[in-house]
Amino acid sequence: MAFTYEELKGKTVAELREIASGIQSDEVKGYTQLNKDHLLVALCKALNVDMHARHKAKGTEKVGIKAKIRAAKKQRDAAMSKCDHEAMRAAQKKIHDLKREIRKLADRKPAAPADAGK
Repeated sequence: MAFTYEELKGKTVAELREIASGIQSDEVKGYTQLNKDHLLVALCKALNVDMHARHKAKGTEKVGIKAKIRAAKKQRDAAMSKCDHEAMRAAQKKIHDLKREIRKLADRKPAAPADAGK
C-alpha cells in the first residue's frame, strides 16, 4: 500500500513498526528500537515517500503577484543604489506582503461545488 507522509505521521509507533516489519530494507533495520521520529524518517526513505508537504498556489493570480514581486525587487535595488532607506524599506515591505499573499493562496481550500451536498 502506498502511503503519504501525512498518513504515516498520523499513525502510532506500533502501527509504524507493523508497517516496518513488512519491509525488507536496510533503512528500517532495527525498527523495534526506533522512536517515532526516527522510524518515520526510515519508513519514508524505504518507501520513497516525500517528507515535505508542498502547497501549491492555484489560479492565475500567482503569476500576477510574482510579476509585482519582481517589480518591487527592482524598486528595492534602485533604492539601495541611491541609499534611500525609506524607499528601500517600503519596497521590502511590499515584497513581504506579496509573498504572504501567495502563501495564503496556497493554503486556501478550493471551494466545493454547490450541488455536491445533493
